[in-house]
Amino acid sequence: MEGFMAGLFGRVEANANGAVDDAQEMMYDAWEASGAERVALARAALDISPLCADAYVLLAEEEAGSQQDALALYRQGVEAGERALGDEFEELSGHFWGFLQTRPYMRARAGLAITLWRLGDQQAAIDHYRAMLMLNPNDNQGIRYLLATALLSREDIPALKDLLHQYEEDASAAWVYTLVLLAYRDQDIDTQGIVEEAWEANPHVPAMLAGLKRLAPSNDGYISMGGADEATAYVEENGAAWRITPGAIEWLVERTAALKPRPGRSRTR
Repeated sequence: MEGFMAGLFGRVEANANGAVDDAQEMMYDAWEASGAERVALARAALDISPLCADAYVLLAEEEAGSQQDALALYRQGVEAGERALGDEFEELSGHFWGFLQTRPYMRARAGLAITLWRLGDQQAAIDHYRAMLMLNPNDNQGIRYLLATALLSREDIPALKDLLHQYEEDASAAWVYTLVLLAYRDQDIDTQGIVEEAWEANPHVPAMLAGLKRLAPSNDGYISMGGADEATAYVEENGAAWRITPGAIEWLVERTAALKPRPGRSRTR
């Protein structure tokens, strides 16, 4: 009897996992489709398996009528993704995103956290960001940037400094210009080195912070490292923290006035 039951549940689990795989294949088609067909394919994927987290993500992005509706769909996606992973959830912790089967869950949880932030539940969003970085310290999704912006906006500077140190090799504008701001606030007398590093990372930021140059958002969903679109993203997300710091923007413009940028860098998401 024990052998029979073990075999039965093994077949049920295999069938469930197979259904999730089939549903995920349909989601690849959904992402390639356009318009109403995308939504129809996502719903068809859920008919195949209600554990298809990516289907909830697509519906949240393209069919939700409100942020609350999107929140509910992302929650369903997170729950579905965790159930689909089963025992693998704990086994793969610390290495998420490196395994394809973890990515739908991570996409759903990112959407959930972002929506919580938009709805004003900031601490819940921060808790999700931190948990995601524990699941995937390599941070292929760029969750650290969302967390850094959140911590800076809440003036949780000790936690922000810990995060900046955790990813101290990051040379993006989002990282180094925030390091510059904190150095200025701390009245660090040796700031020129970090200012020059920030300028080399992206020379557009000071003028945009000062309102001397128009913002230029990305038109294609990509960000040019060192480009005006990267600077725009930084200013939109973190400009308020600079503006509430007396003298910071004027000081930055003065410090970078005589610097010359390096040639442009490669494009990335």
